[in-house]
Amino acid sequence: MAARASTTANPEAYIATLMARFDSKEQQLFQALRKALRKRFPTLNELVYDYGKKVVIGYSPTEAGGEGLVALSADGEGVRLYLTNGSSIPDPRKLLLGKAGARYMVLESIQELQKAEVEALLCAAVERAKVPVPAGGKGALIVKETTASKKAKKPVKR
Repeated sequence: MAARASTTANPEAYIATLMARFDSKEQQLFQALRKALRKRFPTLNELVYDYGKKVVIGYSPTEAGGEGLVALSADGEGVRLYLTNGSSIPDPRKLLLGKAGARYMVLESIQELQKAEVEALLCAAVERAKVPVPAGGKGALIVKETTASKKAKKPVKR
């Protein structure tokens, strides 16, 4: 049995452990997009979630995911960028998929995130944020407990 990284002692190692589920191309894209989002939103917290088959990192001004602006997800079938209030964001180019409040884009390269029309969506997400984006400071990396991560911590009965 592989050793699990401590989620609180070394969250970066924990993220690497979670991402090891996916092929190297998806891992590299996820990490490149994560780096770009961290640069774009340096004052927001990164909230890490393990949903079993899906890994999600949300970007929020608080420790609450529901107050986040965007989230990055990987699930073995691709990498998606979610806009938390996507249904209220103007999308003249029809880039956003889904019908729920949090709408998303499937990203296949870092260049897609750098397009002007995607930046316009990110700006609109900032304008519609439930909690204002802090003007200064540095966001924290926070591992959030989920049902999947709690189950993974339980010892196996033999």
